[in-house]
Amino acid sequence: MSEYDQPTPMRFALSRRQVVVGAACLAGAGIRATRSPAQTTPYRFRQGDFEITVLSDGHLVLPATIHGLDAPREEVHRLLQEAGLDPDQVKPATNPALIRTRSDLILLDTGSGANFQGTAGKLLDNLKAANIDPKSITKVVFTHAHPDHIWGTIGAGGALNFPNAAYYVSAVEWDFWMDPHLTTKLAEQMHIFVTGAQTNLAAVKDRVTMVKPGDDIVTGLSVLDSSGHTPGHISLVLAGSEGLLIPADAITEPAVYFPHPEWQFAYDMDNGTAVANRKKLLDRAATDRMKMLGFHWPYPGLGLAERKGTGYQYVPAA
Repeated sequence: MSEYDQPTPMRFALSRRQVVVGAACLAGAGIRATRSPAQTTPYRFRQGDFEITVLSDGHLVLPATIHGLDAPREEVHRLLQEAGLDPDQVKPATNPALIRTRSDLILLDTGSGANFQGTAGKLLDNLKAANIDPKSITKVVFTHAHPDHIWGTIGAGGALNFPNAAYYVSAVEWDFWMDPHLTTKLAEQMHIFVTGAQTNLAAVKDRVTMVKPGDDIVTGLSVLDSSGHTPGHISLVLAGSEGLLIPADAITEPAVYFPHPEWQFAYDMDNGTAVANRKKLLDRAATDRMKMLGFHWPYPGLGLAERKGTGYQYVPAA
């Protein structure tokens, strides 16, 4: 199978338990949430020749049962509590990042937008607070097409929130979500994900570039395969010093998936592939002492992976 071949729908069909625990809770409870202001000071750091700015899109509100589907609940509870988190309800951060080069301003994912969870969708407000004009963004990279990563692409009336940008997405990811028959292959609870993905992706169809693992977005910013969470999920590697690994949703809650990368996450569409790639990313980061920038990690999401026992320990680096 080449990188561009689309995985079979059955391989990426969520189990009934995953759908009930995952999509229904995310789509239902979240969209009813009231919108509230959330402004977080941008976090800036340098990585080689690049300047990184982490911005907050707010946070999500989800049942803690999304974590460790195949794990003892008491053990998941213990890990969450040790990290100071509610063992029943989690509120993962959503942290889009901007990468400034000499000639480009690159946004990694567009956040939730105005039509998803009310506690998210703050990216445009936080860009304004940071005096960053959305029109100045020249490239947008989608790590995958879940709501909290691409529903911020369009605004009122379908207008692009980043009108001067070129867009980049995995060819496999595009083909999977843009399948006109996809809703017939996935559970009804997933249809809102499909509709949202197709609406936002279609809005950029005339300015999108399809990428595959090994491609460069720009020199020094490379695409890495981390499929499993979705069929074409990608991570990114930024050059400079030991490098910076940007795993997106290949590694979500560090309190759970650093010590137990083998545990299942409710939104991973292919658990076996997701677990294998999560282990590879953590092994690479720990072996090479690479810093990592996590989309759903405690703001600003910059940290290291250190080996501990049979797993890893998350060490904040900001």
